[in-house]
Amino acid sequence: MRRALTEFLLIFICFLLQCTVFKWLSLGGISPNLLLIVTASCGFMMGDTAGLFTGLVCGLLVDIFFGDYIGLYGLFYMYIGFLDGKFSRIFYPEDIKLPLFLIFLSDITYGMFCYIALYLLQGKFELPYYFMKIIVPEAVYTILISVLLYPLLLLIHKRLSARERGIKDFV
Repeated sequence: MRRALTEFLLIFICFLLQCTVFKWLSLGGISPNLLLIVTASCGFMMGDTAGLFTGLVCGLLVDIFFGDYIGLYGLFYMYIGFLDGKFSRIFYPEDIKLPLFLIFLSDITYGMFCYIALYLLQGKFELPYYFMKIIVPEAVYTILISVLLYPLLLLIHKRLSARERGIKDFV
């Protein structure tokens, strides 16, 4: 129960930061995707089921407040959380390279999902422009922010795991 409440609070805080502070800190209209960082991190730290549910909650928040269709972003985030959860078997907390690579790949995948669903199906065929001007800059900005945010998410995960196992003196 404590983990679920902490995860929901973390999702809510990241959503608020993404919608307020990071919209103000956008570079060329591009802002980092904090909810994607949380979804991917939960996926490869706790497994595919946790990544799936975290992605669903994050995506539904985006759908409710910003989406044209309820469930579209929920589906995108849910798939990304599930796929990142498949890497939980090879996740080592000390190694930051795999999580950063997966977050980068997840952001590229998310951008392609958005392009296909929101632009390509409407007959807009500007993939090179969209890829170089929106998808790649957002992925780079998300990676830069995840270098700062990921250690905090890892610390929260370690503390919750230690508390679940009954270890009181975890630092």
